[in-house]
Amino acid sequence: MFSVTVRDHMMVAHSFHGEAFGPAQRLHGATFVVDATFHRSDLDADGVVVDIGLASEALHEVVSALTYRNLDEEPEFAGVNTTTEVLARHVADRLASLVEEGRLGASAREVETLGVRLAESHIAWASYERRL
Repeated sequence: MFSVTVRDHMMVAHSFHGEAFGPAQRLHGATFVVDATFHRSDLDADGVVVDIGLASEALHEVVSALTYRNLDEEPEFAGVNTTTEVLARHVADRLASLVEEGRLGASAREVETLGVRLAESHIAWASYERRL
């Protein structure tokens, strides 16, 4: 299996609901390093998994839509705890939609799985992987 990973970052504000979250129930900020990894069994005719430039642009488009936002105020997250895991799934699903729309080029439609990892720090991260 071949893979290509691109990286970006985002800064958000949010709060969580539920006693399990302790002080994080209050509004707080989070900065994430966001890695998106595209996997496929075989390379395309040009010898690549996906166009790195297009993948980088797509990831930036997805994370910039969340950057500097209070996620508590975003309708798409109403009633949802925007945990690192939830945000990883959100980014992966948005990227998958862009792949399906052809925004990463025709050969990107051969990508089999897509993984997104959000790192909160150098010692803690969460990820989500999905099939395309």
